[in-house]
Amino acid sequence: MNMPTPTNQITGTYVSGLNYEEYDCQRLTVESDALARREAQLEAAQQQRVKTSQMQAFWWGFGQGDGMEASELSQVRGEKEAVNKAMAVKSCSNPTAASTTATE
Repeated sequence: MNMPTPTNQITGTYVSGLNYEEYDCQRLTVESDALARREAQLEAAQQQRVKTSQMQAFWWGFGQGDGMEASELSQVRGEKEAVNKAMAVKSCSNPTAASTTATE
């Protein structure tokens, strides 16, 4: 039926931690917060795509499939993971990472 992937099934793509090696804790925290906001926006967009596709599939028998939201969400989740690993290596404290990890 070509339905979009639910947000909870979209995993992060691999992103090298070398991208964040030179970042200090403050810069990593800012990056982590920005990625968390973008992830929330993309999750909302993907969830809307799923709802729209469900209605379309009901009426026409096929959905919209994944769009750029799913691929960007995967990238952002990979970036978040890389930032969180860099923060752990540098022993930075990040309340956003702790709350995100606790909910997963």
